[in-house]
Amino acid sequence: MSVLRRLAALLSDLRLAIVLLLLIAIASAIGTILPQGEAPDLYLERFNADPWLGFVNGDRMLQLQLDRIYSSGWFLLLLGWLGLALILCSWRRQWPALQAALRWIDYREPRQLSKLALAETLPSDDPNTSLNALGQSLQAQGWTVQEKDGRLAARRGVMGRVGPLLVHTGLVLLMLGAAWGALAGNRLERFLAPGRSLDLLDRSGTSQMTLTLDSFAIERDPAGRTEQFRSQLLLQSAGDARPLREEISVNHPLRYRGMTVYQADWSLATITVQLGKSPLLQLPLQTFPELGDQLWGLVLPTRPDGSEPVLLTTSSEAGPVQVFGEGGDLITNLRPGGTPADVNGLPLRVVEVMPASGLLLKRDPGVPLVYLGFAITLLGGGLSLVATRQLWAVSDLQHGKLHVAGLCNRNLSGFAQEFPTLLNKVAGSHG
Repeated sequence: MSVLRRLAALLSDLRLAIVLLLLIAIASAIGTILPQGEAPDLYLERFNADPWLGFVNGDRMLQLQLDRIYSSGWFLLLLGWLGLALILCSWRRQWPALQAALRWIDYREPRQLSKLALAETLPSDDPNTSLNALGQSLQAQGWTVQEKDGRLAARRGVMGRVGPLLVHTGLVLLMLGAAWGALAGNRLERFLAPGRSLDLLDRSGTSQMTLTLDSFAIERDPAGRTEQFRSQLLLQSAGDARPLREEISVNHPLRYRGMTVYQADWSLATITVQLGKSPLLQLPLQTFPELGDQLWGLVLPTRPDGSEPVLLTTSSEAGPVQVFGEGGDLITNLRPGGTPADVNGLPLRVVEVMPASGLLLKRDPGVPLVYLGFAITLLGGGLSLVATRQLWAVSDLQHGKLHVAGLCNRNLSGFAQEFPTLLNKVAGSHG
């Protein structure tokens, strides 16, 4: 038993909890710096050539599970360890402290009161009358008073003692929710063009819901910079007669049956062109990071044998679409829906550039626990600010005196300033 007690004392030590909190904070900060949840090839390609911090290459990053920190075994172990430390601390310290605060302490002798932080002795012609007046005054100010023969005990703000216990409870719930979400949740990022659908499957491969992008719009300022983008979604679950239509935008996600759909990004999906008298050609666009950020394009041959290609690039669905020759020289600019231009002897027309909506779908079963944990933690933090004040009084009929003393677990100086005011009222009425 002594070994278990020493182990419990070690695990519930405040210094250990602070170290665990620091480690969790550092790990969380690293998770915001490094990309998370990407394909392993991305880490090998990017960090083997340029190691992070100069020595953490792609192989070591995968070994340390830095590609998925929040669901890694060591991060969940830190959360579990901190949760256990908080539970043990609550069991060994906070719960006994709360029980002690709820128990009434009965001081019977004046000499017991003289040892407390605040103590006063008032002369009184009738100590019992002064004692009753003090009790009535305290009750009028919201104190809970317990009176006995020739003495009283009063307290106020005892709910503040519940605060630390609630804070620990909230933190444990928060960590349980985070761990549950990391283990049982899932995340999916997709670019969808208008009219395209995405089937969400359960673990058995059965379709749970079909998500269709009905329309997508990008709002721009007068300078052409992106201000907002919106998606009109159609969601239909198995058994639904009609699909549900909802709109999402940046900072306005959709929560539906335990899943959250975020408007995360945008892209350009396809370009529709007509070369000479050819039918309309809808061709996929790709990014060209080497040419700049948010630049899409494709290489289009202008001859049946695939020769004399031109490069079409654009940064917006509204154009312009720039056309470059084989030597890299700019041939012309085209507007979607505008007139054709001569390119290598053929009229080239851009009919449409179709944008794609970047959707982020997250299913996190631990979110309710996380929200509940935050709420309980905030409530406990607020209650922890409430000072618990205690006061005792004993009448001394033999010497014609009223002995009063008080304690306060926080802001003792504030209580010391209030203390004479309480006593002056009694002394002024019954002195």
